[in-house]
Formats: sequence, structure tokens, C-alpha cells
Amino acid sequence: MSIQSVDVAYTAVATAENGRDGRVASDDGKLDVVVNPPKEQGGSGAGTNPEQLFAAGYSACFQGALSVVARRENVDVSGSRVTAAVGIGKTPDGGFGLTAEITAKIPNVDAAIAQDLVEKAHQVCPYSRATRDNIDVKLTVA
Repeated sequence: MSIQSVDVAYTAVATAENGRDGRVASDDGKLDVVVNPPKEQGGSGAGTNPEQLFAAGYSACFQGALSVVARRENVDVSGSRVTAAVGIGKTPDGGFGLTAEITAKIPNVDAAIAQDLVEKAHQVCPYSRATRDNIDVKLTVA
């Protein structure tokens, strides 16, 4: 897959100090958080971690993509919720890798239509596009 040209409308800028055991802040000051490895990875778990931040961004972005697709399809997805579960673990080559599971709850929408909307949102969402063929992403409709 080749890199595609993008007409950039906005650029987010954040800086990390001390990597996974330090602090991350955006250049505008709206985000300023302590990051620590989770207890499951031998850390204190006192702060947030990059996987939580990624999950937060992915779920919000996917929800937006779902809304765009639903408008195109004339389907009301009000009251819907999207949860992203992001996992980190060792890869067979000794490095680390991520997994993601996107779970969408779309009340008052037929299950088959909801599944179709989620699959279409996965094609539209910038996070899904960025992770495609890079990490395993499972889509679930609850």
C-alpha cells in the first residue's frame, strides 16, 4: 500500500519526556498527562499510558467515521457508543506490537445494518486506515 497524499487541515503536536515513564503534553497545553507503564508491564500504573491514549483517539475517530457513514446511509445512530480496546505485547521477533478491538453499540438499528455501518466506518476512519495491514483490528457490534 502506498502513502497517499493528504490535504492537511489540522496538525496535532505533542511532546513526550522520559518516554513511557514520564509526561506527554500538547503544544497548546490542552493535553498534559503523566504516563507510566501499566502494572501488567511492571510499571506503577499511576498515570495513563500510550495504549490508553491511542484507544481514546481511535474510539473518538471511529465514532466520527460511523456518524459520517450513517448520514450517507440515512441511518440514525444517535445514542451509539464506540469502545476501542488496544493491547500491547511481544511479537515473535522479540519486538512489541499492538492489537485493537473496536466495539460499536448502536441502539435501535438492525444488527445487519449496524454491522454494515461498522465495516464501512472502518474503511473511512483515519485511524483504521493508518493501522490497516499493520495491526490486527477486530470489529464487533454489541
